[in-house]
Amino acid sequence: MADYAIGDLQGCLQAFDCLLARIDFHPDRDRLYLAGDLINRGPDSLGTLRRVFELRDNVHCVLGNHDLHLLAVAHGATRSKRKDTLAEILDAPDRGELLNWLQHCPLLIDIPEHNAVLTHAGIPPLWSLEQARSRAREVEAVLQDHRCSAFFTHMYGNHPAGWDENLTGTDRWRVITNHFTRMRFVDSQGALDLTTKGEADAPPSGYSPWFRHPARKVTDTRLLFGHWAALEGRTGIDKVDALDTGCVWGGSLTALRLDDLTRIQCDC
Repeated sequence: MADYAIGDLQGCLQAFDCLLARIDFHPDRDRLYLAGDLINRGPDSLGTLRRVFELRDNVHCVLGNHDLHLLAVAHGATRSKRKDTLAEILDAPDRGELLNWLQHCPLLIDIPEHNAVLTHAGIPPLWSLEQARSRAREVEAVLQDHRCSAFFTHMYGNHPAGWDENLTGTDRWRVITNHFTRMRFVDSQGALDLTTKGEADAPPSGYSPWFRHPARKVTDTRLLFGHWAALEGRTGIDKVDALDTGCVWGGSLTALRLDDLTRIQCDC
């Protein structure tokens, strides 16, 4: 049995199938941990979501910002954007089954066998792992009950930029979601800059990549994340593993074998 953490698929079914063949994936013995953003921007979002759903008994997936965007569109909270590739999913006869499964995916997955945690964008540097788990569960609970419509309606926005324990309702849910699914650069107080998407070595003034924050609390657990294609899979930090290697932008799709930290890739 082998466990693999895989970066953002974003509708790149051909590359995903290539990677499954290259790692010799067997659903009766192996497990996949997917870093979210299963769909959107790539050529076959519906086929990719269906493939992951077919393998769901051996797949553990966190929600990414593109996955949440799809769900928001499906709930009527927003409209598709010009570059979205979501129409085939929204028009599919099995749309309900696929979206229901997706909406039940978490924001954070513990992988105790490898002393690792998987999220889409990372773990906020000034949060302990217990705080991160608790705040992820808050939003996961909202997604599973009657509050989900309010969540999707108010999900979009960059403010508040920083965490405040006194936040309530939709502001609180938005801040938690932004930290788990959109985070890249943070300031000394942990507040997010959600407009800059470039390389880690070119942060906006007063900010740094979240994983380089000098007071980062979670340092003894391996942190697995996707989302930041400009990193090209490199953080330079021990036990912080970037998985998004820009498949949808012509890069590669990466699987990290958690048993020995070997990286396997398929070009896209």
